[in-house]
Amino acid sequence: MGLLDSAFLVMGGVIGTGIFMTTGFIIGFVPSPWLVMLAWVLGGLITLAGALSFGELAAMYPSAGGQFIYLKEAYGDWAGFLFGWTFFWVIGCGGIAALGVGLSEFLGFFFPSLSNQAVFFRTEIAGLPYSLSVGQLVAVGAIVLLSGINYLGLKSGILVQNLSVFLRVASIGALVILGWVIGRKSGMDNWSHFFRTGGAFEVKSFGLALLAVLWTYDGWYSVNCAAGEVRKPEKTIPMSLLLGTAGVVIVYLLMNSVYLAALPLEKMSGVARIGELAATSLFGPRVAGLVAAAITISTFGCLAATILYGPRVYYAMAESGLFFRSLSVIHPRFRVPGRAIIWQGVWSSFLCLSGTYQTLYEYVVFALVLFFAATGAAVLVLRLRKPDVPRPYHAWGYPVVPLVFIVINLAVFGNSLYSQPRESLLGLLIILAGVPAFLYWKRKISDKSYRNNVE
Repeated sequence: MGLLDSAFLVMGGVIGTGIFMTTGFIIGFVPSPWLVMLAWVLGGLITLAGALSFGELAAMYPSAGGQFIYLKEAYGDWAGFLFGWTFFWVIGCGGIAALGVGLSEFLGFFFPSLSNQAVFFRTEIAGLPYSLSVGQLVAVGAIVLLSGINYLGLKSGILVQNLSVFLRVASIGALVILGWVIGRKSGMDNWSHFFRTGGAFEVKSFGLALLAVLWTYDGWYSVNCAAGEVRKPEKTIPMSLLLGTAGVVIVYLLMNSVYLAALPLEKMSGVARIGELAATSLFGPRVAGLVAAAITISTFGCLAATILYGPRVYYAMAESGLFFRSLSVIHPRFRVPGRAIIWQGVWSSFLCLSGTYQTLYEYVVFALVLFFAATGAAVLVLRLRKPDVPRPYHAWGYPVVPLVFIVINLAVFGNSLYSQPRESLLGLLIILAGVPAFLYWKRKISDKSYRNNVE
């Protein structure tokens, strides 16, 4: 991958269902236009701070694995393993499942019989109600299809996601321009409405809004995971992180400005398909189908990018002897971690069949911000512990930028613990479940015959 491919991978790993579905949830937490935009701005600044910090780490260790490698080098095998463990069970595969469910949500606009509301059957499992929708089966089908495309080689995967990024940015650009120029803007009759408040400011609610925003920005580190397949990674990755994340921030802010112009906040609060609703208000019901098509393509493309970079983390873990050894196998013809792609698809499909969109992203983001803070701190730790390792790129604004990234992620993490204790507890239990698994693989590494087979 060159610079354009890498920057497109950053954007492709981010722009998916979130920007078209999350703003309605955010308005439920902060019912004020300026607070909504503030949450998106802060989320963008946090993401840019992370990209600048991750750029230094990627230039130091330009190999597949991303955060797994950085945490392993900074704190030891246990830290890298716990991230990789959580990435497989929650962050990576959970994100894929959420995208798959989101894709079926928008396909339901064209084919209601394939939507998440079309229940296939209902039953009880261990006394708890369970329902399976046709939309969940559609999500699984999309995961299987894209996993197959990526199994056929990096070029086929990059081709699909590059094309989808172009179509996504073009369709969003058209919606923003036409929305402001010719759309019926009933959300803001004048700019004074932008500063109105729907109640007292609450740190707890704003923290939950920021949590949702950070999930929507998730995926910007995608190129770090696939660093081993980037040309001149020590230069290309830092630049692609900066260009890609900056592009996403601009797109997101413009898109939200159109939402706020299109409708009053009370009509958007809690609405999942906010992009479709805003387009209908701006241009009438006839245009809603075109917007839904653009959103569907966007979601499909983000799903393709996420399926592309995730297996590189599991491959790096297995190559280090810290995960199932078979996942380190490179396909002799297609030159991809084929078994890692397959098992990622299997677990993601299971998550699709077992959860809902909003529940999945709550679990994903909780674990995500914790490891973001640890990785940001790795920049400082490695400066002290390994000062002689070559650093082709130095994090801009060091140490302020990495420290800001660390502090804000820890604050969001703490707010999540306070505001959503049940979801947070589940996330912590998943992470801690990796401790005995780490001890198992660590013991296997110490076995000489196993180590030789891994090498």
